Amino acid sequence: MAFLSGNLSFERFRVVSPEVKMFGPEHLEKLQAHAAGEFRPSSEETVTAGFIGGSHLFDHNFELEKNVIFDALHFAMRIDTNQVPSAIRKAWMQMELNALKAENPERRPSKAEKEQAKEAVEQRAADEAATGKYHRMNQFPVLWDAPSGMIYFGGSSSTPCGLFADLMSQAFEMELDRISTGYLATQWADRHGAAAAMDEVRPTVFHPEHTGGDAAWANADSPHPDFLGNEFLLWLWHTLDQQSDTLKLADDTEVTVMFSKSLTLECPAGISGRETISADIPTRLPEALEAIRTGKLPRKAGLTLVRLGQQYELNLQAETFSISGAKVQHDEDAQGREVLESRIDAIRQLNQTVDLLFERFCQTRLSAAWADQVEQISRWVSPLHPERKRNAA
Repeated sequence: MAFLSGNLSFERFRVVSPEVKMFGPEHLEKLQAHAAGEFRPSSEETVTAGFIGGSHLFDHNFELEKNVIFDALHFAMRIDTNQVPSAIRKAWMQMELNALKAENPERRPSKAEKEQAKEAVEQRAADEAATGKYHRMNQFPVLWDAPSGMIYFGGSSSTPCGLFADLMSQAFEMELDRISTGYLATQWADRHGAAAAMDEVRPTVFHPEHTGGDAAWANADSPHPDFLGNEFLLWLWHTLDQQSDTLKLADDTEVTVMFSKSLTLECPAGISGRETISADIPTRLPEALEAIRTGKLPRKAGLTLVRLGQQYELNLQAETFSISGAKVQHDEDAQGREVLESRIDAIRQLNQTVDLLFERFCQTRLSAAWADQVEQISRWVSPLHPERKRNAA
């Protein structure tokens, strides 16, 4: 059961409605009613999703003792795919066209012949699908935390996330918001009476070659300022390098932060490409400093966080705020079921710590001090900055 052992990788959804304070048999009944079914091959290519108990692909047992832990509901979603891969379809199509040109390689197939070839490929795909040869199953762990109204979903690509949101809506008649960096920023702004100011936020120009427009990787469909994730990681890097590695948070706790293991940077204009740097502390390497000097922005970073006596290691995706490869600690004195409860509490603390750190950035980003911060960061990324000259030497 993935959230209860090993490293963690997940996206987050916030439950908009209805509010759930505790889990009971009625929730398990709804999971059971939308459980993944037995695969039955047919000529139709399909993608279906259903719930499973979380222990393995064929776990259809939903029980309070197993699935409800410490005000959290743990289960999984299984996706059954019965589709011929597109690469194979293309190969079949090319084989059909080659057969038409066998006697005269220079001849171009007519429109009618191409249509016949397409129909032949569709029929072959239907025949292959009916055998179950291309049936695939994947499971994605889910942890629904009632106190925070948060759902952690162990998938990151758009297709599984979309299927999960649809399935939860059908089963529980609920509305979910998929959390991204920009979503977190707008939620923070709403809570602090800064919604109007957040609406006016535009990408910051840190480098003379930046145009100030959207980055090449920007999601045009997102209504939220997800570009703040890239600015957050650059601001954090500058803060740790030039000020302190310990930051005070809004709840009066402190977090000690270090970039660790891996750092991915990319040119927002799509000109100078993308690079990933691996090292114990990648931000200290000359190539990392050179990357931001040439205008690249951080897109994903390995972080080590220490707060309230707990250490967390994780990889953070800048725009989606998705977490991967996270390591959490549980109470070493815990035994039996207490181990699971301790781990769930550690997951909660991890996410609270990351969110509070980002909120510290949001507070700075919408303050009058941001202009001074931008000037400092711009000088810091300049090749004339003393730190850069020392590294060049």
